[in-house]
Amino acid sequence: MTALRSDTPAKSSYDVIIIGGAMLGSATAWFLAQNADFNGSVLVIERDPSYAWAATSHTNSCIRQQFSNPLNVQISQFGAEFVQNLPRYMGAASGAPSLKIQNFGYMYLADSPAFAEVLRASHAVQAAAGSATRLLTADQIKAEYPFYNTDDLILGSINTVNEGYFDGITVFDQFRRGARAGGVEYLANEVVALTKNAAGTRVESVTLKSGEVIACGQIVNASGSRGAVTAAMAGIQIPIQPRKRFTWVFSAEKPLDRPLPLTIDPSGLHVRQDGATTYMAGGHTEADPTVEFDDFEMDHALWQDHIWPLLATRIPAFEAIKVQREWAGHYDFNTLDQNAITGPHSEVANFFFLNGFSGHGLQQSPAMGRGTAEYLTYGGYRSLDLSPFGFDRIAQNRPFFETAII
Repeated sequence: MTALRSDTPAKSSYDVIIIGGAMLGSATAWFLAQNADFNGSVLVIERDPSYAWAATSHTNSCIRQQFSNPLNVQISQFGAEFVQNLPRYMGAASGAPSLKIQNFGYMYLADSPAFAEVLRASHAVQAAAGSATRLLTADQIKAEYPFYNTDDLILGSINTVNEGYFDGITVFDQFRRGARAGGVEYLANEVVALTKNAAGTRVESVTLKSGEVIACGQIVNASGSRGAVTAAMAGIQIPIQPRKRFTWVFSAEKPLDRPLPLTIDPSGLHVRQDGATTYMAGGHTEADPTVEFDDFEMDHALWQDHIWPLLATRIPAFEAIKVQREWAGHYDFNTLDQNAITGPHSEVANFFFLNGFSGHGLQQSPAMGRGTAEYLTYGGYRSLDLSPFGFDRIAQNRPFFETAII
């Protein structure tokens, strides 16, 4: 198949069609392409081939093991292994660079007994999975990171092993390049309709905005914040909403004397080291409403009235700072339990989900792409068992909670 992007499909039928070619869709395509047991044809359809508005492009590109759910910890552990062994996974001919995780770590801060107990419970989960997470008292936090105001703090949780920033865009580029080299076709077009068989048990074809109708064997919904729209085309409802998240990169008049962990303040604000003398902060409005798919407008009052005061309160050295860059992106937010939805639909058997990652899709893409490719190839998972993320829990309104959402 062609390795060049096109807006016209080369064939009238494909074994697997993936709707959405950003990080998760391309990860799945790559794992299919490199699996010797899969010999089918794969088409990736992406409505925005520039990826200018994809969550992948707006990500803060971090990875952590500090989750409350043991499966999410394992997923990120594989992600860290994959990122740091990219040439081995991609193959010598790929030219994939060696990447490292900048291990400034995540620092969760608790200012109430209730949240301190949440951190202790999560720490137990992480420790059982082999994570290097440590719990710190307020005095210990102050000793290791004296720039924090710790007056209101009770407990902190930090891990500086395989937890921090990684070059997610390079990993994404390698997934796309590798998938194309393996025969996956990428199409610059938009799916506007899905047609099921008479029994309603399978999706038989997709209709493109340009008019073509393409038959499919299996279909993967990797549509990001538009995941609910794609599912609705198959008559399926999923609790996914686009939620706006804001990011600011700033410099400080007085830079900190040591790297700043990705700090999750009790207020919900997060801030981390970005460059040698720059920092990255993120947050959202208190109401956190569903937004339109094309709403990427900044909220300047949010920075001035909320984010900056919180920064200066937690880290007094940030009283004198200057914003260098800013942008807004979207989470594909799962309102049921803030966890992913994966695997096949319970009735439309060839319709697969990769939706609802609620902000942690980039770091989970290696494990989720691998697992989805395994299910498409073998009819089940071969590595990590991702079945707890299945659609059945959605249909039964049975949450599989992840509490460590940023």
